[in-house]
Amino acid sequence: MKLISWNVNGLRACVQKGFEDFFKASDADAFCIQESKLQEGQIVLDLPGYHQYWNYAEKKGYSGTAIFTKEEPLSVAYGLGIPEHDHEGRVITLEFPAWYLVTVYTPNAQDELKRLDYRMEWEDAFRAYLTGLAEKKPVAVCGDMNVAHQEMDLKNPSTNRHNAGFTDEERGKFSELLAAGFTDTFRYLYPDTVTYSWWSYRFQARAKNAGWRIDYFLVSEGLKGKITDAKIHTEVLGSDHCPVELDLAL
Repeated sequence: MKLISWNVNGLRACVQKGFEDFFKASDADAFCIQESKLQEGQIVLDLPGYHQYWNYAEKKGYSGTAIFTKEEPLSVAYGLGIPEHDHEGRVITLEFPAWYLVTVYTPNAQDELKRLDYRMEWEDAFRAYLTGLAEKKPVAVCGDMNVAHQEMDLKNPSTNRHNAGFTDEERGKFSELLAAGFTDTFRYLYPDTVTYSWWSYRFQARAKNAGWRIDYFLVSEGLKGKITDAKIHTEVLGSDHCPVELDLAL
């Protein structure tokens, strides 16, 4: 089974830059996107053979997630079920007979870390949500988690130590999620490989490969033994992020 996740940083713009070509070529069983920046009715995607599930932010042109899946799920849930966290379209959960698929667009701590306190609250709530799911069935969770976990996960760790996405607090919450029973699939298979999934649009960062790895597939213990490969498609353009992939023997 092939799963793809991509922060498209505005789906309408990404569609103009080859989104549908990559979507068709990848032939994924499930394809998750983050940062769609859409409201309902602002785009029509013709994706034959796929069921489409969308979670829109209340704020226009902001956040938003979607999942396109070949297999129709048993159930679909939007958000965490906590009103204070569910206004920004950040989470979709699909339940299948043997497992759950969750996509997430984790809140950014923002410039001067003005949203770091909220980010910490979010992290605790999201971890509790995932561990609750994992008590019922195995879980695969993917998306832009807005954190580079280890120093090898970004080009310039020393100068970013106190910046959003690489604070001790954010990295610590990611460690807590792993300690709660989740595995970073790419790092599990490739412990020494330096590959990034996001590059700033400034300073020719992508051309210089001055990037960050902030897009992930994590799995709970019940799926760890079914990982067959994990990929980061750095060759795919169309966003400031590139797609990431997880292959499972399901």
